[in-house]
Amino acid sequence: MLLTVLSWLCASLLVSVGGGKLPEAEVQIEVLHRPFLCHRKSKYGDILLVHHDGYFENGTVFHSSRAEGDKQAVWFTLGIREAIKGWDKGLQDMCSGEKRKLIVPPALAYGKEGRGKIPPESTLTFVIEVLEIRNGPRSHESFQEMDLNDDWKLSKHEVKVYLRKEFERHGYPPNDTLHENMMEDIFAKEDENKDGFISSREFTYRHDEL
Repeated sequence: MLLTVLSWLCASLLVSVGGGKLPEAEVQIEVLHRPFLCHRKSKYGDILLVHHDGYFENGTVFHSSRAEGDKQAVWFTLGIREAIKGWDKGLQDMCSGEKRKLIVPPALAYGKEGRGKIPPESTLTFVIEVLEIRNGPRSHESFQEMDLNDDWKLSKHEVKVYLRKEFERHGYPPNDTLHENMMEDIFAKEDENKDGFISSREFTYRHDEL
């Protein structure tokens, strides 16, 4: 039964935005197409299948998923910084089949450093079409609640605090030895790079053991 409780505790997907920070730059959003019927809208923690074209300010294309590589749409998880921040902000509340144009300032793209063919301090434009929306394996609310210091990674202490709270909330008495054993089991399965922390990305993807 305890393994069932553990599975339930860690059974949803993540992401959150840290609090107490200065306001960030905003993404300019233009809806190019929205289907008449919309059965669900994208939210943090969802997995999106998208086609995208990226442009510099002068209109030059720097990437197109339809024209480059295997020409396949790509999956990514919304809200966990798997893509640039501008995507996490600009692709919320989208319908399957919707297409948007995003103008992303450097602070929400590749910033002062740039990346690859993207020069530093580049404002980028993306035309993005969402082809499919799926539930993510875990909830961003769970990660946010566990991440007590908002550093986008979970320490062993944070996981133990969360387990203790959840057990008490569901009527189980505190049991530090049990919580310690459960925490060690979670880290053995989730801490893939063995650095003593569970990163947001490590937390996001469900393992078969759980």
